Amino acid sequence: MSKPIPDAMDEVQDQLHHWHFFDEQGLFEHGVHLNLISFDLFGYHVAISKFKILMLVVAILIAAIYIPLCRRVSKGEILRGPFWNAFECLLTYIRNEVAKPTLGDLADKYVPFLWTLFLFILFSNLFGMLPFMGSPTANISVTGALALVSCFFINYTGIKKNGVAGFFKGFWMKIDLPVFGPVISAFLFVIEFAGIFIRSGVLAVRLFANMFAGHMVLATVLLFAVKVAGENILLQSGVTVISLAASLALCFLELLVAFLQAYVFTFLTALFMGMATHEGHAHEEHAHDEHGHDQKAIQGNH
Repeated sequence: MSKPIPDAMDEVQDQLHHWHFFDEQGLFEHGVHLNLISFDLFGYHVAISKFKILMLVVAILIAAIYIPLCRRVSKGEILRGPFWNAFECLLTYIRNEVAKPTLGDLADKYVPFLWTLFLFILFSNLFGMLPFMGSPTANISVTGALALVSCFFINYTGIKKNGVAGFFKGFWMKIDLPVFGPVISAFLFVIEFAGIFIRSGVLAVRLFANMFAGHMVLATVLLFAVKVAGENILLQSGVTVISLAASLALCFLELLVAFLQAYVFTFLTALFMGMATHEGHAHEEHAHDEHGHDQKAIQGNH
């Protein structure tokens, strides 16, 4: 007698059973919820998630490391040892290689903000490498909040340097056309102004996508070992060894990505801040340079 063909719904349910790992309940019987603490306060629902606790831990950890470091430096002490030198090198690199090339004379004024931004993102990324922890920057809400802070400083530096009128004037590009020139200039003004917020949104999405994708790839590779559990011993051993070796390699890649994404976010923020401070002055400087070259040429001819 031939084996009966399984019902289509039974087959679908069997396939869905393998994806319970990605459900809210995951592999645990009573489920794993994002909110660790939830209560009502003055009519508002307050939820404290794991990411919120981790961000608080990150802030405390940064303060515990860098407040003593800054006190020792302010007293003129020479920092010795790999621990202190490593953390000091991070600050020196951001100041010399990120803040000064992009902000120029304003670097020292805004470098504390860039230091804080870089360290917070870096430590948040590294927490994702620890077991049972997680990276706060793998949450779009966290990266979105960081992007809003960056957007504020980008606009603040431009307004502080050029004034409100000068800042908005920098978005206006004069088009010398008889009829459509003002229309095109207005259209470009809207695009250029919206570009500030679009850049900040791209910062949030880039950081979130890189951190979240890395964790998903690592989890997927580890799932291969879970999938073959209970199968043939040779198959199980081979897949498990390959899965663990690939996971170890991915962990080193994730470590590199953690530093790289913190640097990219901070560097682009500093770059956009520098661009905001020079908006509206590029054409004037270019015209001034051309005028200077013309005067020199006239003097040379005489």
